[in-house]
Formats: sequence, structure tokens, C-alpha cells
Amino acid sequence: MNSEELEAFKSGKKAIGAKQTVRAVEKGLATKVYLAADADRRVVAPLALLCNQKAVQVDDQSTMTELGKACGIEVAAAAVALLK
Repeated sequence: MNSEELEAFKSGKKAIGAKQTVRAVEKGLATKVYLAADADRRVVAPLALLCNQKAVQVDDQSTMTELGKACGIEVAAAAVALLK
């Protein structure tokens, strides 16, 4: 994740967590989805498939801890969506 993306996490609208990210993608609000590389595949695999169906860009290079820190939360996050 580059510095430009980190800034978008801090200042932009986002959905944090798998359930909120799924809702955002289903509603067409997500511009890009970040999936944690170390997250449980049962949690993120259906979300990755949904993103593919909805033509939402996916990045799966970050860890759960990195995503949580980037969002400014105290816990890890399996998925995060940047919103329009």
C-alpha cells in the first residue's frame, strides 16, 4: 500500500470489516476493496468473488493488522472498502 492509498484511508469514506464491505459492494458504493492476505479464506473468498462480479478492483497484499492501522482502528480488519 503506497502513501497515496494510506492518505485515502485516513481522510476518505470507507467501510471497515467484511460485512460492511459486502454491503458497500452490493450497493455499488465501493471503488476499491482491500482484502487481508492473512484473513480466513472463508471470510474473504466470497467477497473477492462478489468484487469480481461487480467489477470492483481488489488489493490483497496487506495484512489484517496493516489494514486496521491504516483505518485508524485498534483491531485488525479482514476487509476494507474505499467508498465513492
